[in-house]
Amino acid sequence: MPGPIQSIERAAAVLRLLASGARRMGVAELARALELPKPTVHGILRTLQLVGFVEQSPDTGKYQLGAALFHIGSSYLDGNELRTRALNWSDSLASRSMESVRIGTLHENQVLVVHHVFRPDNSRQVLEVGALLPAHASALGKVLLADDPVGLGLTDDEPLKAYTAATITDLDRLGDALEQVRQRGWASDVEELVEGEVSLAAPIRDRRAVTVGAVGISGPVERLCDERKQPRTDLVSYVREAARSISRELGAIPW
Repeated sequence: MPGPIQSIERAAAVLRLLASGARRMGVAELARALELPKPTVHGILRTLQLVGFVEQSPDTGKYQLGAALFHIGSSYLDGNELRTRALNWSDSLASRSMESVRIGTLHENQVLVVHHVFRPDNSRQVLEVGALLPAHASALGKVLLADDPVGLGLTDDEPLKAYTAATITDLDRLGDALEQVRQRGWASDVEELVEGEVSLAAPIRDRRAVTVGAVGISGPVERLCDERKQPRTDLVSYVREAARSISRELGAIPW
């Protein structure tokens, strides 16, 4: 049997470093970390850039993971399979929380709603399956952004749209918010997308611990928040439990 191909091993090392280290790294930084000559690293980066696996910032010249690589990593699980695996748990979440439930995945820098369970009452509601939500202004989107190494292509050249006075439109503030999401394991938006409405969400992961979707609830601020306008802890627990259960259906190791 032939041995490993060195160039592929080195390319894989570059990708791992970009995924686990700083968001963007220059040729010199990568070369030092990998103990490789700068011309070698530069050649690898140019090839990876041609196939969309890395992207170079026009301002700093530094590199980051490319969108093509991210989509390859999550493409094996489509929205239909995710919906099928999540049916029972999303219904249960709606019953426990008494709020509507949505499951979303990434789609062209937005969140595509692949499943929607109505709030379990007699109120008039509209089915949202197929709707697209802005990633930066929704709890579902924040969960997906937090685990997306590409940042969904968000750059200083593309200002974030404000939907309400509470919408986060500054990239630095959004970065801080996403770091908080990573640390606590859930996200919220309190009137950031629609005035008077709150949403809570948690990540759905597969057997590789890759985030392949998000599940969440949404409703009026007076029902989902406490008197300090903070998300109710019991509802956060319900959402996280549902996310863990769906993740187990996808083969994730219980945590």
